[in-house]
Amino acid sequence: MNLALLMQAGQNSLPSTLLLFGGMAALFYFLLIRPQNKARKEMEARLSKLKAGDEVVLSGGLFATIDRVEDKNIYVKLGNTVVKARRNAVVALAGEPAAEQS
Repeated sequence: MNLALLMQAGQNSLPSTLLLFGGMAALFYFLLIRPQNKARKEMEARLSKLKAGDEVVLSGGLFATIDRVEDKNIYVKLGNTVVKARRNAVVALAGEPAAEQS
């Protein structure tokens, strides 16, 4: 009789276990994955719209003005010097707050 009760308890816990894991997956998606993908798409859109004259913040914390834009590279003015940098080294436009990285 105890074996029958254990088998019945095991059968009832399977749907609740699946529901628990499904809920956890949905929670991870809506709290972690979806916001990160949204922020990545917004940053890609901003990087694609860079043009000469924009003031940007580079990943090293330097403020610079874009001199010219190429496919994957940008040339930025740092004082009187023009430096070549990767387009994805831009963290933010100078007028916008930089996104916090965790």
